[in-house]
Order: sequence, then structure tokens, then C-alpha cells
Amino acid sequence: MALRRCCRFTGLVPQLLWSSKVTVLPGASVLRGRSSVSSFDSTDRGYKELLLRRFSSGPPSTDVTYDQLKQLLAGRKSVVIDVREPWELREYGFIPGSINVPLGQVNTALQLGPEEFKEKYGGEMPQQTDNVVFSCLAGVRSKNALDTAASLGYKDVQHYPGGWQDWVKHEQHN
Repeated sequence: MALRRCCRFTGLVPQLLWSSKVTVLPGASVLRGRSSVSSFDSTDRGYKELLLRRFSSGPPSTDVTYDQLKQLLAGRKSVVIDVREPWELREYGFIPGSINVPLGQVNTALQLGPEEFKEKYGGEMPQQTDNVVFSCLAGVRSKNALDTAASLGYKDVQHYPGGWQDWVKHEQHN
């Protein structure tokens, strides 16, 4: 019985959404009761960005570019955690200012006390409200670390999808 009610409700929701009065912004068009933002011109970019941000089904981007990471490091506005294994850092190098916490230890490390974290990893432990950027070799492990940190309640977590490989490429060009 509860399942039947749920099914009826889910069928009703789209009808309510599309049949309600819709305000259409300048430059938008309405086709069959649905508004479209594809016809916006460049002067309406602010509206389009607002709509995309407001009604986007996904969370805001968690990716950080090389330039953004350089700015964050220069301003000391983030804690950068490299989740590669220690031997990888010794063999290939590391991003200056980053703290090495291997991926397999991220869950436990982010639950340590601040002094214990500093003693074990040699850097300040991020608070749950700090901006934390995870990095690895090519972006796969850093995304896993981001997910782990988010599940532990960290609010402002990002990752550098290019990882060490992208960092080296940019640094060689500078």
C-alpha cells in the first residue's frame, strides 16, 4: 500500500513542476511547457550561470586546476594532501607544501587528534571546515580520498585531477 502511494506521488511531482506557473527570463524560450536556456546570448550569461548553478543536478565542481592550486598554496589558503605512497614521493617528487598521507591511511588520519596527526605526518591537521585539496599521481586516488573526507564530514574538499603528472608538466614550462 505504501509503495502504491509512493508510485502515485512520483507520477504527480513532474505534473506539478511543469504545470505550475513558470517565470521565463529574457532570452529563454518555452517549448511544450518547459523552459530552455539554450537560446541565451552572451549578454544573458549571468542568468544562464545562475540557472545552471541553481538547478544543476550535480554538486559544484570539486576539481582544482594547476593555476588554482598554485594560488591556494601561495596564499596558504588550503591544506594540500598528497595521497601517494612515500616511495612515490621519493622517486618522482612532490608538490611543495603538501602533506603526505597515503590513501590507505586517509580515513584513520583524518580522525586523529591534531598533535598525533602532526607528529605522524609532519603537517597541520585540517579542520572539517578548512579547504582541503587532495593530490596523487594522476587524479584517481585523490578522488577516492576526497570521497573519504566528505564522508567524514569535511565540507570544503577538492582534488587536483591532473596530479603530479600535470604539476611536473606545468612546472617544466615555467
